[in-house]
Amino acid sequence: MNDTNRETPHTPDKKLIEWLRLTRSENVGPVTFHQLLRRYGTVELALDALPRLAAHGGLKRPLKLLSREDAEKERDAIFAFGAQIILFEDPLYPSLLRHIDAAPPLLTIKGKTDLLQTPLFALIGARNASALGKKMAYIFARDLGQNGWSIVSGLARGIDAAAHQGRLATGTLAVIAGGIDQVYPLENQNLHTQIAQEGLLIAESPFGTAPQATLFPKRNRLISGLSRGILIVEAALKSGSLLTATHALDQGRDVFVVPGHPLDPRARGCNKLIKNGAILVETLEDITQEISPLRSREEKLCESPPPVPQPSIPSSSLRKRIHENLSFIPIHIDELVRECQLQITEVWSILLEMELAGRLERTPGGKVALKKDWKSE
Repeated sequence: MNDTNRETPHTPDKKLIEWLRLTRSENVGPVTFHQLLRRYGTVELALDALPRLAAHGGLKRPLKLLSREDAEKERDAIFAFGAQIILFEDPLYPSLLRHIDAAPPLLTIKGKTDLLQTPLFALIGARNASALGKKMAYIFARDLGQNGWSIVSGLARGIDAAAHQGRLATGTLAVIAGGIDQVYPLENQNLHTQIAQEGLLIAESPFGTAPQATLFPKRNRLISGLSRGILIVEAALKSGSLLTATHALDQGRDVFVVPGHPLDPRARGCNKLIKNGAILVETLEDITQEISPLRSREEKLCESPPPVPQPSIPSSSLRKRIHENLSFIPIHIDELVRECQLQITEVWSILLEMELAGRLERTPGGKVALKKDWKSE
């Protein structure tokens, strides 16, 4: 299936609109979306329950729900752009991505959708990359492509752009931080257009959303989540590439790293990853001897996760106990359950209400924390 400007096949229009409404409603993140669907069975019933749950969580004003009219506007804009929407339960939805924590309920895509069914390998690195680093990224992307991999990256300047260009002739996937129509940086306008024609653009954010700092970490988890392995070429100690590596390790992906000179700040993050157990890469063989584009590897990563408990209806005293044990420092949900001496179903329910009220934020690794700037009204 190639480029299309109609709704995803087999997805009724009414269902598409309701999924858009729930996904885009206030404080409904991916984890909350999936919990709501498990709890209420249908998106329609979940939408009806949102205001009540948010009120239980402490929100004094009405929760902002996306209207049907606004959902239809986004759908129409996506189709007019030549893109399409795929839902979490659609067969076209990437199988590896389906099994990560906080998997997006829906994605906007444009280009050659059959690339989603190919073995995917991520290649990322520094924006202010050296000429040698960009050359290495291009060569690794090209050679990985010749070994059966499609390359995933973030369409940033530097290493990302070089990786896309190395695989452009045979297909590359670009994960965008903003809406699928947004080009960032502007210098990659032509590359954005080429990938839409010869590869595949992927976005989680609503159509028209301008790129902003908070969206890039979310984008990074998708880059690793789509891929069976990840290669990093040049990365500083504090960089998005290291955050992507963390996501990859949490998701059970292999992390490969090209080492660099100790005096180059762009190499310090890479060298640190190697010290911490990442696989050192000098040649393509360093990758191919560890991982290959075989279905067996994907099947292992796609093993069914443990079932998430069905949420229950908690009492006010239980809500108070949960709140008292939360702070601005992230805590793992399992540890929170032990500290509160509650059933996990009760904890899941209370956290769901708090997130809908805007009081809770989720961090990588299954952790939660109170939001510092929360206001009830």
